[in-house]
Amino acid sequence: MKNIFLSVILTNYNEEENLKGGALDSIMEYLKPQKYSWEMVLVDDGSSDSTLKILQEYSKKHSGVRVIANPHMGKAAGVITGALAGSGEIILFTDTDQSTPISEFDKFIPLFNEGFGIVIGSRPSRPGAPLFRQILAWGMVLIRTIVLQLPYRDTQCGFKALTRPAAQKIFNLMKQVHPLSAIDYPSTNPGFDLEILYLARKLGFRVGEVGVQWFYRESKRVTFIKDAVNGLKELFLVRYRSLVNAYKI
Repeated sequence: MKNIFLSVILTNYNEEENLKGGALDSIMEYLKPQKYSWEMVLVDDGSSDSTLKILQEYSKKHSGVRVIANPHMGKAAGVITGALAGSGEIILFTDTDQSTPISEFDKFIPLFNEGFGIVIGSRPSRPGAPLFRQILAWGMVLIRTIVLQLPYRDTQCGFKALTRPAAQKIFNLMKQVHPLSAIDYPSTNPGFDLEILYLARKLGFRVGEVGVQWFYRESKRVTFIKDAVNGLKELFLVRYRSLVNAYKI
């Protein structure tokens, strides 16, 4: 079997509208001309609409596409499931709505060639995002710098890539600390990205940050108060787990 260079992981929960709008087609248009080998791993997060059916039909029509059907566990669990199942040398997870276009991955390749274990997208500006989202982002930057000492400009951009060794090590550690189940992860999880990057530094992986395009997409799953509280709780949980050596690094 030919070695796969890039695994693209897409988690989907009730994404019927985006999928019917051609979200997967735009990703496929980018991947098909590439000289490297690739695969798309489509994870359904227990959708209650026709998302799973659409994904399965899509995989039948296109080679290099496979579907994983999860119960509803949230986006973080979906990413972990897909990443650990990915066969690529590089594991990229991105949003189905393509708020950051997959073509931005071109900017990541030079850093992987330089030996970075993880490359993350950074949004220089957030055009169209409501004020509450910007306030939440600014607050998280300050607190995560103090508590976790993460030096990155943007930890929450949903466009990140890891080498396969980094993905296997980090996500298996996360899976051991909180086994994936329907109650461990909410639909959106502000602490998930922080935990990835915190563990990356603890494990000694080089992390690169690259400016990427980003377009605001309205989401009913994001609320100011709930996300602020969850973000703070999970940030301190990551620090607590480290202090009690829960990660066993």
